Amino acid sequence: MNISVITVSFPLDEETLKEVRELCEEATKHDYRVYETIMNVPVAGSFDSKGFMVLAYDDDQDQVVGAASAIDLMGLQTYEWSLVVAPMYRRIGIGSALVEVLQAGLVERGAEGQLALVVEGAPFGQTFIERSGYTYSFSEATLETKAEPVELRDDIQIERYAGEKEQLIAIYSGAFGDLPEESEELIVFNTSHEGRKLWVARKDGEIVGTVTTAEEGDVHWVTALAVHPTHEGQGIGTALLSYSKDFASRSGAKYVMLDVEIENSKALSVYEKAGFMKAQQIDYYVKK
Repeated sequence: MNISVITVSFPLDEETLKEVRELCEEATKHDYRVYETIMNVPVAGSFDSKGFMVLAYDDDQDQVVGAASAIDLMGLQTYEWSLVVAPMYRRIGIGSALVEVLQAGLVERGAEGQLALVVEGAPFGQTFIERSGYTYSFSEATLETKAEPVELRDDIQIERYAGEKEQLIAIYSGAFGDLPEESEELIVFNTSHEGRKLWVARKDGEIVGTVTTAEEGDVHWVTALAVHPTHEGQGIGTALLSYSKDFASRSGAKYVMLDVEIENSKALSVYEKAGFMKAQQIDYYVKK
């Protein structure tokens, strides 16, 4: 068996994307874990995505048998990465080889930080990551619901962001504790990437909440949901989630998904009331 390892920067070509997608599908069927999103396959072919993949090939079969994917989501030189290996090629050191080459790729790109992502219960999980020099940091649950028409409230108007920067900075700061410059970076990110739409909620003419939707195939992701602290408990968050489901349905999507930290019981309660259910859990590890 001859295994070769190469590094390919985003965007990946269609043939390579197809091979990685097939690898993820094979592992998903075997492990009952979804790998395609955590491996960044939906965005790896976009020129707007900053990242790379390390691919392991069985040269005799001319087949991708393992991959590690790293992405700098915010353009701040902090990369999130994960890996997957075909079931028949595990336990022969491919995972360790992928991590070694990926680390070299991060150094070459001047990465200032990194997070290793592991699907809860996946073969390359806690033990493998810890042996690779990482420690547990936190966990996020991926929640999902169907995209469907929703009857929206009359007293809350939801519309596209139109430059109300100061109001959004106040909401982000109050909800997330972000510094003003961090909030500005989030606004720029959510208004400059294809497929992402930044929405604001108004009540009595005042901006009281915000959410961002991001299109990935037949899924719309919900992110950066925030309500001004003085308007909590008024159903603003639920209204934004309902709008997201309705907008996704009108756009032809099948599902709406979001990530939330496991320890954020307050947010989990809001999402569950809006019909979201846990699909899987991602555990995050930091380099020692």
